[in-house]
Amino acid sequence: MTEPAFIDIDGGQVRLRGDWTIANYAALAPDVARQRSRIADAVDVDLGAVGALDTAGVSLLHDLLGKDRLAALASDASPLPPERRALLQAVAGVIDAAAPAPRAAGYAFGDIMERAGIGMLAFWRHVIDIAGFIGITLETSFRVMLRPRRWRITSFVANLERTGLDAVPIVALLTFLVGAVVAFLGATVLTGFGASIFTVDLVAFSFLREFGPMLTAIIVAGRTASAFTAQIGSMRANEEIDAIRVGGLNPIELLVVPRVAALLLALPMLSFVAMISGIVGGMLVCALTLEISPTMFVSVLESHVGLRHFIVGIVKAPIFAFLIAVIGCLEGFRVEGSAQSVGEHTTSSVVQSIFIVIVVDAVAALFCMEMGW
Repeated sequence: MTEPAFIDIDGGQVRLRGDWTIANYAALAPDVARQRSRIADAVDVDLGAVGALDTAGVSLLHDLLGKDRLAALASDASPLPPERRALLQAVAGVIDAAAPAPRAAGYAFGDIMERAGIGMLAFWRHVIDIAGFIGITLETSFRVMLRPRRWRITSFVANLERTGLDAVPIVALLTFLVGAVVAFLGATVLTGFGASIFTVDLVAFSFLREFGPMLTAIIVAGRTASAFTAQIGSMRANEEIDAIRVGGLNPIELLVVPRVAALLLALPMLSFVAMISGIVGGMLVCALTLEISPTMFVSVLESHVGLRHFIVGIVKAPIFAFLIAVIGCLEGFRVEGSAQSVGEHTTSSVVQSIFIVIVVDAVAALFCMEMGW
């Protein structure tokens, strides 16, 4: 039968009586919270009248007496029996280990600067990692190019089909719709100035110089970079890449070079498809809303739009392809062996690829504007 537990405080002495067990926990907890402040002045704690004692009782003693006083009771110099000292030591150790570390006092501006510094360091390390991986990829690619027997033709063709041929429908449809929207907006604005014929120039310049390669690169970044990361990340999680290294093979040569080469060929072809689809979308809107026939559209296109605009746009496609492929493969190699890590790095590769595509396109546009191209 469980005996009730009590806390008696007489001057500088604290006497604990009864069973300090889980059965008396609900009754003791309010008393412990109420008496805790009075215990601070006590100099002597007597546990001689304590009956049964379990882990719940020790937890209450920890709350009542504090960490230091309980440690003194659990020490070898304590008059308590060895089994109770061992119980006090074990439970107090668990409670102290589970207690959260006190947070260092800070202030808002310092926290913001700390986060900014940590973010800048992480960004700088990531830039170094990408630069190093680009160097390794280029070095391996040049070495493989000089030795045709080591070309991975099967892997190259398979990746070319997945990254290029399978992406043609989505690229063509989306750029066709964007071309129609651009033509509709141009017609809405230019008709008011009596210059509706320049809608042809707007659509052609937009898709040959910017929208064709950039929209294609963004679609490929979301579709292909994530696939590269997921494929290589899954192999890393299953330790297949370690097996490749153990087998004496180079994973960069086996996994990265065929993917980079396939995307270098696929993205310019997809960009060309995007340019044609966008212009066709604009041509359809011009024929339906501005009464500009396809024959007149092509005639204006030939007379007003030079070949250099197509060259400026198509030259950017291999640059986008190389960066997207490298980022997708690098994030795959950074996976740390779990499905959650695969998902996180897949998301990261898509975000990084789209970010770098937009930044490079903006820099290229400013460069071409300054050069007068």
